[in-house]
Amino acid sequence: MFPAAMAVGLFALSSVAARRSIHHLGSNDASLVRILLATAFLGLYAHGWGGGFSGPALAWFLASGLVGFGICDTALFLALPRLGAQLASLMVQCLSVPIGLAVEWAWLGTSLRPTQLCAIAVILAGVTVALMPRRRRDGIEATAGGRSVASSSTGLDPGESPGSAGSSIRCGASGGPGYGAMLLGVVAAAGQGMGAVLSRHGTLLSASAGHPVDGLTVAYQRIWAGVLFIVAWWWLQRVRAGGAAATDREPRMSSSRGRRAAPWVVINALSGPTLGVACYQWALSRQPTGIVMAVSALTPLAVIPLSWALEGQRPRVPSVVGGCIGVAGVVWLALGA
Repeated sequence: MFPAAMAVGLFALSSVAARRSIHHLGSNDASLVRILLATAFLGLYAHGWGGGFSGPALAWFLASGLVGFGICDTALFLALPRLGAQLASLMVQCLSVPIGLAVEWAWLGTSLRPTQLCAIAVILAGVTVALMPRRRRDGIEATAGGRSVASSSTGLDPGESPGSAGSSIRCGASGGPGYGAMLLGVVAAAGQGMGAVLSRHGTLLSASAGHPVDGLTVAYQRIWAGVLFIVAWWWLQRVRAGGAAATDREPRMSSSRGRRAAPWVVINALSGPTLGVACYQWALSRQPTGIVMAVSALTPLAVIPLSWALEGQRPRVPSVVGGCIGVAGVVWLALGA
């Protein structure tokens, strides 16, 4: 349970740092620099002290990165402007857990006790209470920490790429989000859940072959799919912007902005895709996928006190109530549910 809790804290710190770096660089440039820097950090360790590209499960880890980064992030990037940051996050966090549980049970035969399933349900209930968008007369407003969200950092193999989303949900004919947008959220959740199961399978396979792989090496092997995706997305956005360094809605790159963003980009790269993902992989080597994903689903709630302390964003009452419910579920799991 400790590695999963560490991952939650690191992912939350990464989210706050991502928001600061996006403010200075824009989402595309901040995302690109972050993923390249994280790859450099992980590569330095993996080829210096870790396993590099060795191990019997390399193909499984690459597949996990492709599903967790490629499919999940692509669907999430497309869903964010349609669903809003908060509803998209709610769908991914809450749907990925049962999907991961079902896939691991069907494929690896891993089953949880009824009390563990109940504790997971409590955690997800807390996440739902805290993240449920509030409805206004003119639609559903996505809020975080008591204010509308103009842009949001997301991920998830927990702690992955930052994206942006509008503060309100685009409505379908019935006044709610369209079926296509909801389907994108489901696809993103499925990618996150299945990516975690693939990663856990690779970890178990390595251990059974007598070649255990540490979390930082796994993170390095998985991140290459993320690098390919982020570079492709960054290039596509530049092409769509007519070759400009950023879109009109994003700040343009400059040396002064780069200097102000540098510490936040480093913190984001270290806490999220480097140490955060390493702790997440460490947790998957010790606990079933469903438990690890349920605990890491608390990441959006862990962001709330950090945003309050660092940015002065006071949380709404439902966020506090939902956070207490989620923490109670984690305590229940930790006490041997």
